[in-house]
Formats: sequence, structure tokens, C-alpha cells
Amino acid sequence: MRFTKMHGLGNDYVYVDCVRGPTPVDPVKTAIAISDRHFGIGSDGLILICKSDVADARMRMFNADGSESEMCGNGIRCVAKYVYDYGIAKKPRLTIETGRGVLTLDLTVVNDKVTKVRVDMGEPILDSKLIPVRLDGTPPKDAEVWVSPTESVRLTCVSMGNPHAVAFVNEITDDQIFRVGKLLEKHEIFPKRSNIEFVKVHSKAEATMRVWERGSGETLACGTGACAVLVAG
Repeated sequence: MRFTKMHGLGNDYVYVDCVRGPTPVDPVKTAIAISDRHFGIGSDGLILICKSDVADARMRMFNADGSESEMCGNGIRCVAKYVYDYGIAKKPRLTIETGRGVLTLDLTVVNDKVTKVRVDMGEPILDSKLIPVRLDGTPPKDAEVWVSPTESVRLTCVSMGNPHAVAFVNEITDDQIFRVGKLLEKHEIFPKRSNIEFVKVHSKAEATMRVWERGSGETLACGTGACAVLVAG
């Protein structure tokens, strides 16, 4: 299998060109195998760049555990760079089909290579049934969610095409990410699981976020997560 590895802010994926090459027979098993950082290539997941009937290309994104996700903000920026740099569509503005619909991306090109990509992430989804989450509110704001009989977290839930739950905290700890985040990802209130963000606010203009990504664990960055934090804030 021929592949390219790219990252956006450290959020790294293995990319396969399925426009001019074969699609992996079993992308779920392939994603699990290649994502392993000790016995595989090592990545946060697998992204397939495919033909589209409605856009310049289609992105299919699989998490490290093999589950397919609707959208990835950093992933789609890398897809746009690949689509331009490798001649699939030589346009300064691209459209990419995703699980949340067709998104538009504007490229900065220097010496015929893409150096920056800006993506219109679309409007956030605030209806609890569409996020989806089993909490009241449009969206659910600062809702108390119990992770054990004696421990709760307050969450604000939104979707950027994929579900997010944001917890504003005084300090972000490893325990929150690796224990609480892992528990919340598969909490019964999330019928499709969820990405979990822990956020410390520094000012009205700045915050620090750490994310436990659905199906991949902690990642260095999350584009949809950053947007979800802004909406929740």
C-alpha cells in the first residue's frame, strides 16, 4: 500500500490516495494496524482521499480504533494540500465531501506548493438530538454528568459534524484526560460516543485545551475540538 503521512499541528494521519490507487479492502482493519505506534506506521488514524460526485474530492476518516468519523478539521486541511500538490485538483479554493457535508477550503500557495489551508467548518450543531447527546438543552450547557457514584463533571455539548463535550476547569490534569476523558467518551449519554475537551480559560481571548479524541485517545490537536471549545465558551 502506498501512503503519505501528514500532520496538522501534530494531529497526524496516514493518507491513502484512492483517486488514482486502490482503496484498502478493509479500511477498519487497516486503520487499526497502521495506527499502532509500535508495530505499525504510527498515527491518530487513517484518511482515505476518494473520488466525489459532488466535490473536488471526498475524505473518509478512520480513528485509531477503526471507527469511522464524520469529520476531522486538521485532517481535511492535509487532504486539501494533498489534492492540490499532487494534481488531483489545482484550484486555490477546493471543496471536500465529508460525513458532515461538503466543506470549502481556501489555499495559500507558494511556488506551486500549499503552505496554508483555511477551512470553513460550517455552523455548529446545537440540537441535543443531532449532536447527539441524551441531555436537555439547545445546546446542553454546564450540565452535571456523573462518571462515578461520587464524581461528576460539568459539560457543555456541541457538534461540529462530530460530537464534542467541553469541560471548563481550573487546571487540566493527566487524570482528567486519561481516566475521566476515557470514561466520558463511552458514557451512556453519548449514543455515538464523544470527543472530550478539558479547557482552562486564561482570558476572553485565550484558552488552553487538551482533548481525548473519540476512538484515538489524547491527540496533540483537534480542529473540530478547537471550534467546539469556542462555541461552548
